[in-house]
Amino acid sequence: MTAPAATILVVDDEPDLRTLYELTLLREGYRVETAATVEEARRQLQERRFDAVITDMRLPDGFGMELLQDLRQQKRRERCVVMTAYGSAENAVEALRSGAFDYLTKPVDLKQFRSVVASAVQGSGGVPAPRSPRAGTAAQQSAAAGEPSGLERLVGESEAMRNVKQRIGKVARSMAPVLIRGESGTGKELVARAVHASSQRADGPLVAVNCGAIPENLLEAEFFGARKGSYTGANADRDGYFQAARGGTLFLDEIGDLPLSMQAKLLRAIQERSVRPLGSTQEETVDVRIVSATHRDLAADVQAGRFRQDLYYRLNVIEIVIPPLRERREDLPALCAALLDRIAGEAGLPVPALTAQALAALGRHPLTGNVRELENLLHRAVALSDAEDLHIEEGPPPGSAAAPAPRTAAGPAPADGAAEGTGDAHPGATVPLPTDLQGWLDQQEREILVRALREHGFNRTATAARLGISLRQIRYRIDRLAIATPQDDDAPEDHAAC
Repeated sequence: MTAPAATILVVDDEPDLRTLYELTLLREGYRVETAATVEEARRQLQERRFDAVITDMRLPDGFGMELLQDLRQQKRRERCVVMTAYGSAENAVEALRSGAFDYLTKPVDLKQFRSVVASAVQGSGGVPAPRSPRAGTAAQQSAAAGEPSGLERLVGESEAMRNVKQRIGKVARSMAPVLIRGESGTGKELVARAVHASSQRADGPLVAVNCGAIPENLLEAEFFGARKGSYTGANADRDGYFQAARGGTLFLDEIGDLPLSMQAKLLRAIQERSVRPLGSTQEETVDVRIVSATHRDLAADVQAGRFRQDLYYRLNVIEIVIPPLRERREDLPALCAALLDRIAGEAGLPVPALTAQALAALGRHPLTGNVRELENLLHRAVALSDAEDLHIEEGPPPGSAAAPAPRTAAGPAPADGAAEGTGDAHPGATVPLPTDLQGWLDQQEREILVRALREHGFNRTATAARLGISLRQIRYRIDRLAIATPQDDDAPEDHAAC
C-alpha cells in the first residue's frame, strides 16, 4: 500500500513565484496548496494539516514569522521553511532561533529549494523524497557494530548533563547551525555526533574537521575542494569537506582557530549554501548542516578582532554549553564504568572492579583535563594494576600540564580544587589572592609551556599535541610570553632565557 504524498503549503504574495514553487513541488510528487497573505495561510492551517509550510518573510498583511509563531504556540507538527531576501542574514538567524526548520535566500535556487523541502518532510508524516543511496552510512555502521550512538554515548545523569541531552533533542529537529562550547576534553565531538544522530540527517555522513590542524595554505582546498592542476600536486579533481558532507552534517571543531581570511570564505559558503572549488569558475550547491565547537570565548575574540562578528552570529544560532567534569562529579561512577568497560575491552582484559577507594582517589584529582584526563588516569590504572581491583595514583602524573605549578614571587599556587570551586580543598582553608592576577597567570602559563617544551626537546608540534592546542596557538603563546627556543635566532645555546 502506497503512503500518501506529503502536503505542503506555499505562502508568497508574488503570483509568478507562487506558481513556480507550486509547479516545482508538483513535479516532485507533493500535494501543494498556496496562499498569498498571512490571513489566507492561517485560514488554510485551521482547515487542515500540512507536512511543511514554506513562507516568504514579508507579506502584504504581516510577516511569515507570525505563521511560525502560530505553529509553535499551537504545537503543530508542520516544519516551517522561511524565505528571506538576499543578504538578510539577520532575518535568517532570527527565523532559525524562533524555531524555523530552515531558510532559503531569494532569489531561490530551485535545486536547493527541492533539497530543503525534502529534508523538511522527513519524519513529519509525509512521504520522504527520494535520497541518493549511500553504502554504509555512519548510523547504519554503528548499529551493525552494536555500538551505542547518539545520546547513548553521553554518559551521566547529573542535572547539567540532563540539560545538555534535552537541548540536543530540541535542536536536532531543525537545520539551525549549532555552536558547542566547552573546555578541552569535555566531549564536544560526542555532543556533535549526538546532534547528528538525533536529526533527520542521521543516515547521511558526519564529516568532522579539526580547524586548528590544517595548514593555512591548504584550508581553502580542504574545505571547498580543488580542480586538477589548481596547485602543485593536484593531479585530479578532489572534493572538499563541504562536498563530502552533502546530505549530512559538517562538524567544525575548534572553529576559533580559523584565520580571518578563511572565516570570510566560510561565511559566504554558509550563507549561499554553495562553494567554489579551487581552480574552478563555477559554484556548486551544497546541502549540509553546520555544527561547530570551540573551547575559546568567541564573543571575546569578536571584541578583540580575532573572529568575525557576522560569522559568529551565523554559527551561534543555537548554543550548547558542556559543563566541565568538576561541575558534575556525581557522574564520575557512571563515566568510570563506561570508560573501564571500553578500555578493558580494547585491551582484551577483564573489567577491573572500581572500588570505593579508587573512586575516592579519582575524586581527589582536580580533573582540569575533564573526561580526557579521567580516561588517561583509567588507562594508566588498568595498565599498572596487577590485581582485580583498580589502583589509582594520587596526584597528577609527572610532567602533566595540569599539575599544580610551583609557587613563585608573582603569587601562590592554588590548593587542589580551590580554583574550580569544587570544595576539595581543606575546610576553612583560605587561598591568598595574587595582587597582579594577569601577571601571575602569565607566569603559570610560561612555566607550564617551558616544562612541556623541554620534555619534548623544544619540538613545538609535539608540545602542542601534548597540551591539546594547535601549532598556531603555541607559536602565539611562545611569542607573547617571550619564551626563547632553539628556533629563535637570538636564543642563547643553553636556553637560559627560559
